[in-house]
Amino acid sequence: MQHVIHAVNFDGANVEAAGSSSSGGSNYTFLIILLVLLVGLFFLSRRTQRKQKDAQSFRSNLTPGQDVMTASGMLGRIVDVDGDEITLESTPGVRSRWVRAAIAKVVEPTASTDAPAVTTSSDAQGDDVLEVPDDLSGLDGGSFKDDTHRPDESGKGDGAK
Repeated sequence: MQHVIHAVNFDGANVEAAGSSSSGGSNYTFLIILLVLLVGLFFLSRRTQRKQKDAQSFRSNLTPGQDVMTASGMLGRIVDVDGDEITLESTPGVRSRWVRAAIAKVVEPTASTDAPAVTTSSDAQGDDVLEVPDDLSGLDGGSFKDDTHRPDESGKGDGAK
């Protein structure tokens, strides 16, 4: 609890005298908060600069034959590097040119298409195979509730008899 003494001097102005100065304590608190924020900004900027340097060194070391992913998510293999321009081959025979800065990361090589497909026992038995017909002619009429709206044999009309 703070005791404040009110006094009136000879000019008639009120004078307050406090046991401790409250403005001095708030100045130190403000300076401490400001110092903590500045230190935090310093560390964040250092972290950002480090990431930018790592990305720059990664992009400068790109070589043909590496499998990469662009920032937009396209996967491909580097075929040619010409200055700031990189040529990617996404599928055999399909090439596209990219700016070096668009390459986001190197990815693990994908499985070769020359490798034989591995079949599991459920695939060999055919239990999980779902056959989808190309048209509606192979479907049975089990989904119709009644025969009034069922197409006739020719597929035209509503088949009402």
